[in-house]
Amino acid sequence: MDICITPRALHGSVRAPSSKSMTHRELICAALARGESVVDNVSVSKDIEATIRCLRALGASIEPAPSAYPGRQAYRTGGGVQKQEGPAVCPCGESGSTLRFLIPIGLYSGNCVTYTGEGRLGERPISPYYAVFREKGVGYAAADGLPLTAEGALPPGRYELPGDVSSQFFSGLLFVLPLLAGDSELVSTTELESESYIRMTTAAMARHGVRTNNPERGRWVIPGGQAYRSGRFSVEGDWSQGAFWLAAGLLGGAVAVEGLPERSEQGDRVIRDILLRMGGAIRTEGETVSASASDTAGTVIDAEDCPDLVPVLAALAAVSRGRTEIIHAARVRLKECDRLHAMASELTKLGARIEEKPDGLVIDGRDMLSGGTVDGWNDHRIAMALAAVSARCTGPLVIRGADCVKKSYPAFWEDFRRLGGLAEERD
Repeated sequence: MDICITPRALHGSVRAPSSKSMTHRELICAALARGESVVDNVSVSKDIEATIRCLRALGASIEPAPSAYPGRQAYRTGGGVQKQEGPAVCPCGESGSTLRFLIPIGLYSGNCVTYTGEGRLGERPISPYYAVFREKGVGYAAADGLPLTAEGALPPGRYELPGDVSSQFFSGLLFVLPLLAGDSELVSTTELESESYIRMTTAAMARHGVRTNNPERGRWVIPGGQAYRSGRFSVEGDWSQGAFWLAAGLLGGAVAVEGLPERSEQGDRVIRDILLRMGGAIRTEGETVSASASDTAGTVIDAEDCPDLVPVLAALAAVSRGRTEIIHAARVRLKECDRLHAMASELTKLGARIEEKPDGLVIDGRDMLSGGTVDGWNDHRIAMALAAVSARCTGPLVIRGADCVKKSYPAFWEDFRRLGGLAEERD
């Protein structure tokens, strides 16, 4: 599906979808608990469906339940992951979180598990786990990427991982190490990046009664013999998705985003500080963050701990005064697409002035972009970032493959129109 946007300032209020990152974590913690739990305020997307599908394949019971939040879904879990009859297959779709989180959980379940994927997932790194498998005696067979089949038990003890590939490997091990009979230690062998995502994991675990100790950066001491607590849990709003509406609000309208928690371990909460630094008119009242028309200016943006913000910040920088430098962003080349190249390519089609660097972008802003036809690269964040800047186009903006937003935010175009955007679907 293609979308044709007639440039127009957005205005009004919208509720942020629930955090996709936290939903993965809450569902996993609940599925690992023995008793019955309810995870509420879930915004369903393809990535979340992948995690639910794979947890069920590992023996967890997960069923829809009535939600206390209008327009959202709740899930009731119970029983924990467990050994199944015969091999298990986990179809992970295009979700890197699902794949990397569930590989250790599959080993803990006692199953022989084959992990499959779609799109670019098979190209995304999983080799740090291979080193763990060899060291710990876990059997595995892997093609060039996916499918991957793994079977064996993870023993308690010391685990080492590189910290400059993905924090998701750390989270995957952290989920299961507390369940083992003995104590464990998890250590980063390099400078640790995206540490906030690991804090999100340990925060979710703590809500479910599982504790970890982090005595120094890049090192966790995990007491064994613990159990996840069942209960009722609600997922917080997503700062990374709210970022698209806040950027749109700065470009000529006034947009209020509801449901963004002030107290959150989400690294993307830094979007508010970055927009303020760029001269944006940002106001916070409780869990509502508002953005209104502003003359934004370029700045230096370190993306090490907020890589998912790179597309929307690149789009905003393209229509901000002066120069913006996005640095420490090499890892975003390994997402659903090469996001540095994708944003440089598509914004250049619209007349933006961008220099692509190995680990970032240098953007010299201009007042307006030209409009035209761009590609969503089958990447939800690319399509949403381009839509967020559409108000500064001099002519219609056509986004090819715009239905890729279903990966994380299926209601994006509905919310876009709710804020006054003019977006026409084209087959």
